[in-house]
Amino acid sequence: MKIRGFEVVTSYEGQGINLPQRATHQAAGYDFEAAADVTIPSIWKQWFSRRVGDETQLQKKIKPVLVPTGIKSYMGEDEFLQLANRSSNPLKRFLVLSNGIGVIDSDYYNNPGNEGHIMFQFTNFGLTDLTIKKGEKIGQGIFLPFLKADQDQSLSQRTGGFGSSDAV
Repeated sequence: MKIRGFEVVTSYEGQGINLPQRATHQAAGYDFEAAADVTIPSIWKQWFSRRVGDETQLQKKIKPVLVPTGIKSYMGEDEFLQLANRSSNPLKRFLVLSNGIGVIDSDYYNNPGNEGHIMFQFTNFGLTDLTIKKGEKIGQGIFLPFLKADQDQSLSQRTGGFGSSDAV
C-alpha cells in the first residue's frame, strides 16, 4: 500500500530523472533536481534594457520561469507537499521562489492537465541570466499534514494542472 512518495512523470521516463531524496538522516526536505536545462533571465537586465512606453511588453517578459522536475507526488488526502527554495539559492545564485512557497495538493497527482508534474517557479534578481543544468538541485519538498475548518466545503474537483485551482 502506497502512503506517500514520488514517481517520474510519464513524458520524462527513460530520461535519467532521479526521484527526490533527503540529503541526511535528519533532513526534513527531499531534494528536487531540474529535469532539463533552463535559463532564467535577470529581471534587472530586462528592466534596464527596456524602451520608454513599452511597459506592457516588459510586463509580459518579466515573469517567473517554471523549472520542470519530471516528478509527481502522491500522498494522503489530508497532506500536502510544500515546495521550498534551497537556502543557498538567493545568497549564491540570486534565485527566489516567486510564490514564496509552493503547495502541491494531494489531488494534483495524476490530474488530467499535466499528470501532476511538479515545477519550481523562480525569479532571478541577479544582474546576469542564470542557466540551471539538468540534474542540479533546485529546491526541496516537505510532506506536511493540514487541518480543515468545521465549516469546510470544497468547491469542486480538480480538472487541470499547474494553477488550475485559480479558476475555482
